[in-house]
Amino acid sequence: MIRAILTDIEGTTSSISFVHDVLFPYARGHMKEFVHASVADPQVAALLDDVRRAAGASELDLDGVVAQLVAWIDADSKTTPLKALQGMIWEDGYRRGDLTGHVYPDAVRQLERWSGSGLRLYIFSSGSVQAQQLLFRHSDAGDLTPLFAGYFDTRIGNKQDPDAYRAIATEIDLPPEDILFLSDIRAELDAAAAVGMRTIWLVRDGQPDPDAPHHQVAGFTDIDPTAPD
Repeated sequence: MIRAILTDIEGTTSSISFVHDVLFPYARGHMKEFVHASVADPQVAALLDDVRRAAGASELDLDGVVAQLVAWIDADSKTTPLKALQGMIWEDGYRRGDLTGHVYPDAVRQLERWSGSGLRLYIFSSGSVQAQQLLFRHSDAGDLTPLFAGYFDTRIGNKQDPDAYRAIATEIDLPPEDILFLSDIRAELDAAAAVGMRTIWLVRDGQPDPDAPHHQVAGFTDIDPTAPD
């Protein structure tokens, strides 16, 4: 019996274009200003040191660090310090009203319904936990954070590594077979299924394929957590 739903964000609850056409450019455009203004903040300074270590270039000056961060954004890198710094920049943007988080209306309705029925809802995204919470707190549909029992990012593991899903199941104290994972990426679904989670593949921009290795749906309206495998 499914007792928890673990969902991806990009391409699943939220539009890929929102992330790539709104959030990433916003962080890119504000990165230099933010880094220079916040370098005295111990948390930011520690993240900048993490950038140097991840880049293998301990001698990088501040502008060099910014250039590395921008290069990672352009490459859609999942590097953890980049994700943390992006989250801080987006927080400023949400607070100023420059940004509101996109969540598909069908996802909002189903998440509210599932939460109301007693299912525990969790997020697993390559974006930092802070960025996840900001998107749902400042969503087009209002503050959705009360719906979620927890959030996971790449600190728990790579999204295409079965060990990450095993760790999440342990963290939320449920057997994997009681967890339904939603994503638009086959490799992530493969990793979740490898540890025994049920999976559903979102194909928002295409037609579901009945022969796909994971059950495909066009949107959240077509997801029934009580349906048998």
